[in-house]
Amino acid sequence: MTSQILAGVDEVGRGCLAGPVISVAIILKDSIDRSLMTDSKKLTPVKRAYLANYILNNTLSVGIGECSNHEIDRVNIHNATLSSMKIAITNLNMVPDLTYIDGLYKPDIDIISECVVQGDNLIPEISAASIVAKVLRDNIMVKLDKILPVYGFSRHKGYGTKEHLQAIELFGPSVYHRFSFAPLKN
Repeated sequence: MTSQILAGVDEVGRGCLAGPVISVAIILKDSIDRSLMTDSKKLTPVKRAYLANYILNNTLSVGIGECSNHEIDRVNIHNATLSSMKIAITNLNMVPDLTYIDGLYKPDIDIISECVVQGDNLIPEISAASIVAKVLRDNIMVKLDKILPVYGFSRHKGYGTKEHLQAIELFGPSVYHRFSFAPLKN
């Protein structure tokens, strides 16, 4: 008897004012403890980092897709998200039989796929992708904070917090900001 190869796909960074949108596609080993998988937003940064390491050590394949803030501005966040998901799936080193994608929309791929709203709460493969994507994107934003510390990227990860909006008002937007997002597009 053969079992299906399942992949989970999720993205992080759709609602940010700065930085890329990151997607991860992941195929878990059968031996992984799926009961540990949950929505990345429900985890502390320390627990998320621990689980990301555990997940990466218990996968058959991981694919990463990224669309920069410039690409987001060029094609819009919806299309950039679908593009990053497609890149992530394409970057898997094996072809899944079925791909579970978090949300309402799926990229144009030649693999059977199913959209699952709130899939990061329901499907362990999507939860695992969510955790790895969140840790990866947060690490990118921490690195950007070292380049441009005035924006506080390491604290808010590019989201539109009061601190971030005040920094944009004071210093203007950086090359890492999304000019198609309010309030920057104004």
